[in-house]
Amino acid sequence: MTEIWHNPRCSKSRQTLAILEAHGEDITVRRYLDDAPDVATLRAVLAALGVDPINIMRKGENLFKELGLGADTDDATLIAAMASHPILIERPIVIKNGKARMGRPPESVTEIL
Repeated sequence: MTEIWHNPRCSKSRQTLAILEAHGEDITVRRYLDDAPDVATLRAVLAALGVDPINIMRKGENLFKELGLGADTDDATLIAAMASHPILIERPIVIKNGKARMGRPPESVTEIL
């Protein structure tokens, strides 16, 4: 099973979903804005990605600035912010067999297919 954290309004997310479909993947589409991941799920995905929380955040979002978040904010606070405000999560993220990749560029997800 392959899961994609998807926002249909995002062109990169749509392109990534198309790549998964073209590879014949059995896909679970998680519209993460409506079905926000909890803190434990975010921690697991961060571990699968091998990155720090700041690396999957939309730092250009007004909310990021309004919440006073920055590169020096501790990981727990960043993760809690993403769980409470999923708009802060960069998309798309694809998860398969304990591995994950950001779909930026969309073709990067083929590494785990």
